[in-house]
Amino acid sequence: MGCNGGLMDSAFKWVMDNGGLCTEADYPYTSGVTTENGDCMQSSCTKNTQVTPKSYTDVKESDDDMMSALAQQPVSVAIQADQPAFQFYSSGVMTGTCGDSLDHGVLAVGYGTYSDGNDYYKVKNSWGPSWGMDGYILLGRGSEFGKSGQCGILSGPPSYPSL
Repeated sequence: MGCNGGLMDSAFKWVMDNGGLCTEADYPYTSGVTTENGDCMQSSCTKNTQVTPKSYTDVKESDDDMMSALAQQPVSVAIQADQPAFQFYSSGVMTGTCGDSLDHGVLAVGYGTYSDGNDYYKVKNSWGPSWGMDGYILLGRGSEFGKSGQCGILSGPPSYPSL
């Protein structure tokens, strides 16, 4: 859905159907300096066919399946990011309430156990390196966050492409 958001599976399918993707340099995102969305620039480019997935896989809604997928590659996930606990995150494992009404696409890149004993998923956000821990957040992982996981991370469904 372009600049209006969308789902990761739909994006993977679009790239497959259209034979590639423009680079960020050819199709830059600009938001301006206000709270208004910027213009969604439609431009032509030479499509990079090297990034065209052959298929994509949805990850089942469980910590075990997510960790198994993350042991192989990064995984696209949708989360709820409009809550203060998420927006004002700065470090450590976030265990605060953030809901599971999905509104933001991010990239899960790993998992582990923090020095305080809390299990987490390491997630790369798109808000730049000045947010969180150099642009990353550690979302709590485990059964205490319910079937959908912290901020809904397991419910999107998470997915990844196969090139």
